[in-house]
Amino acid sequence: MSTAFGPARNCSTVSAEPGSAAIDLIEPCIRQAMAASAARPFVVGLCGAQGSGKSTACAGLKARLEATGQHVALLSLDDLYLPLKDREALAAQVHPLLRTRGVPGTHETAFGEALIAAFGQPGTVALPRFSKEMDTRLGEAEWARISTPVDIILFEGWCVGARPQKEADLTEPVNRLEAEEDRDTVWRRWVNARLAGDYQRLFAHIDYLVLLAAPAFGVVSSWRREQEHKLRATLISEGKDLGATLDDAGIERFIQHYQRLTEHILIEMTGRADLCILLDADRRPRLGARENL
Repeated sequence: MSTAFGPARNCSTVSAEPGSAAIDLIEPCIRQAMAASAARPFVVGLCGAQGSGKSTACAGLKARLEATGQHVALLSLDDLYLPLKDREALAAQVHPLLRTRGVPGTHETAFGEALIAAFGQPGTVALPRFSKEMDTRLGEAEWARISTPVDIILFEGWCVGARPQKEADLTEPVNRLEAEEDRDTVWRRWVNARLAGDYQRLFAHIDYLVLLAAPAFGVVSSWRREQEHKLRATLISEGKDLGATLDDAGIERFIQHYQRLTEHILIEMTGRADLCILLDADRRPRLGARENL
C-alpha cells in the first residue's frame, strides 16, 4: 500500500465544510483505485477514531458514487458488535472488561466476512443494526435490506484495517483503566491475539484503506462526548429512555478501552494506508506531516 499525508496522488480538492472536505479527498481516490482494480465488489476500508466523521463521510461518499451509477453498500464494524448477552459471557469466561463493546474480540468477524461475500452474489442481503442506546444488536425484523450484487462496499470502523501490537508493547499500561483493571495484562493480550487472528482475516478483504487521523488521542474524548450528547438529546426529544447512554464520567472511562489501539493506529497505519487524511481538532483535513504523536 502507498501512503499519502493529506491529499493523495492527484486528490487535492478541499472544500470549506469539514465533512465535505474529507469526501472531496476520498472520492476521486476511490475512483482511481477502482479503475486500476478488477475486484468487485471493491471494498474500501475507512478507519478513524471515535467521532472523527467516518459515518458522515461514508454517507456522503455513498450518495456521490450512486449519483454516477455505482451500487454501494455501507457496512459498519459497529453493527457487527456481539449482542450484550454474548459479551457478558466473555466477561465471565475471559475478563470483566470484555462486557464493554469496542475492542477486538467484541465483534462477530465471521458474520462480517459472510456479509462481504454475500454482497458479491445476486439476491438480497439483510444489514445488521446495533443499537448503542440499548447496547445490543436489534432483531432481524429491524434490519435494512439491500439488493445485490454491489459494486462498492464502504466498510467503516474505529479499528478497521488495524494490525496487532508487538507483545513487548503490551506490558506497560497506557491509562488508569489498564493499570487498575488489567494489572495482569490478560485483557489486552487477549484483545491483541484476536486482532492478530480473526480480524486480519476480515480486514484482508479490504482493497483500499483510508485513515481519518486525529491530531492526537486527546481530542477523541471531546469528539466522543459530542457524539453522546447528541444521542442523549435525540432520545430525550423523542421521549425515549436514555438506556445505556453515558454521562461525561462514563464517557471518560469508556474511551479508555479504545486508547491503546487508537494510539497504535495513529502511529502504525499512517505509514501504510492508501490514503491518510490528517484532521485538526475540528475534523478539518490539513496538509503536511503529522504532529503531536
